[in-house]
Amino acid sequence: MTVISSKKDLAALRMTIVAEFDATIERVWQIWADPRKLERWWGPPTWPATFARHDFTVGGESRYFMTGPEGEKAPGWWRMTAIDGPHSLEFDDGFAGEDGEPDPAMPTIHAAVALEASGAKTRMSIVSTFATTEQFEQVIEMGMEEGMTEAMGQIDAILTEG
Repeated sequence: MTVISSKKDLAALRMTIVAEFDATIERVWQIWADPRKLERWWGPPTWPATFARHDFTVGGESRYFMTGPEGEKAPGWWRMTAIDGPHSLEFDDGFAGEDGEPDPAMPTIHAAVALEASGAKTRMSIVSTFATTEQFEQVIEMGMEEGMTEAMGQIDAILTEG
């Protein structure tokens, strides 16, 4: 598996997941930039994602939904806040209503992704920051840590393709 560590820090309201890949930083960057590649790993294997919009620019927004094993839909959104390809990106990540628009009753998570090249390998860190302890506990209870770990476990197959 590609994930090498996962750490929850309730005091700092942060969860950090670190993975390492046998691929160049440019190839790993593409799993974020290309919505068709992103669809293949964003979401656990039993909840694949479909990106209806992916405006990969600062200020740009993405709209997606994950489809569960029984056909249920879990919509979400991103708003890009910083992009420095191929080294880092940041975005706000939240839950959406059935219309695909942000649901203000649900938590918004700030995600900071850092890619670091080490020869032919790339280390990727995703730091998720929460606004409150309650929001942090809510998404952990919903299975975010396990879901992200499973999702990131799908990346190697994408990176080994020609």
